[in-house]
This record gives sequence, structure tokens and C-alpha cells, in this order.
Amino acid sequence: MALKIGVIGATGMAGRAITQEDHGLQVRAFIHNLDKAKDMFGDQVEYVAKDVFDIQHQDIDDLDVVVDAFAPGDRNKAYQHVDLAARLVELAKNQDKPRLFFILGAGSLETGDGHRLIDKLETYPNKETFIETPRQQAKEYELLKNTTSVNWVAVSPSANFKPGAFADYELGNNTLMKNADGKSEVTSGTIGRVIVEEIINPAHHNERFTAVNK
Repeated sequence: MALKIGVIGATGMAGRAITQEDHGLQVRAFIHNLDKAKDMFGDQVEYVAKDVFDIQHQDIDDLDVVVDAFAPGDRNKAYQHVDLAARLVELAKNQDKPRLFFILGAGSLETGDGHRLIDKLETYPNKETFIETPRQQAKEYELLKNTTSVNWVAVSPSANFKPGAFADYELGNNTLMKNADGKSEVTSGTIGRVIVEEIINPAHHNERFTAVNK
């Protein structure tokens, strides 16, 4: 029987890549704009149109995996990354499933000498135009690291996470990766494939990993 997964934020860059991946999974798309979602996916998925903070236990209790691909459109609401993670943990705690799969930013990845990418980003003169999202996703990772009551996994894309097709990739753990050209970047198609492969063949338990396009 095919695994049943829920994708929160299915019409976003990462969520769309996961949902459209040719994987044989049964997908329940949690979305806000039903018409937009149907234009993307047609009748290939099941739809639940509601605010992400209105998701209840009965919406996910029959799923094998829930992927949190939510991304607030307003950077002033970046704190919702943490709020949603906490809510999903509460809904799934002390149960074997659903397994929770979080997409984090690259900010919490280590860069050496005890530093993280977020530490470098905090020195940028124009940081206030973007910094709140990596700040909050770093807090989200700290929340997860201290969570033992649920079955969770997380992936951090490389520093430059951009739209694009699947490409050969390399996996890592907690350190920011670069390819042979010195670029720390990964495409949405690659992240979509990486997530689906981890769902089908779990290799990480209550930990974060990362990926970079070769």
C-alpha cells in the first residue's frame, strides 16, 4: 500500500516540488488557495483548504508523514515557522505516526569555528530586509533538537535555495556544504527528490541533514 503523506504549503516552491515528484505516494495537500492548487495538481492529490493553524489531529492522524513546507508570505510573520512547528509537535507527540518532516533554512548550519551561517548573515548591512526568516528557522531547529516526544526529521537546503529541476546532489549533516565550484546552492527539484527518498527509505531519525547540488 502506498504511503500517505500530507504536504503543508503544497503550492510553495518546496511543497510543489514534493507534490509533483513522481513517487507513487498518496498526497494530501494542505493549502490556502484551492483554485491555485487545482491548477497545479489537478485531480492527482487530495485537498484540504484551511489555515495551517486550523489543522486538527483528525486531519493528519491517518497519514504516514506530514511535511511542513509552510512559508509565510509576510516576513513580519516569520515567527509562524516556530509556531507551526510547535503545533505539529503537539498534534503528533507520543505517537509513531505521522512522522513530521520539516524544511528548515540554511541559517542554522555550521560554518566552522563554532559559528553558523546565521552569525554571518547578522553582520550584513541590509539584514533587516531578510534576516527574520533565518532567525526564526534557527529557533525552529532549536525547538526540534529539544523534542523527543515525536518522530521527526528535518532538511536544511544550501545557502542559495532556488527554483529549478532535479540535479545530482550530495548529502551532509549539520555543516553548510559547497559544490566543486564553491557554490552552496540547491534547487527545489533536488530538495523535492531528497525529501521523497527520505520518506520512502528513512535514513535519519530525530535529526537534521542538508543537501547541495553537485
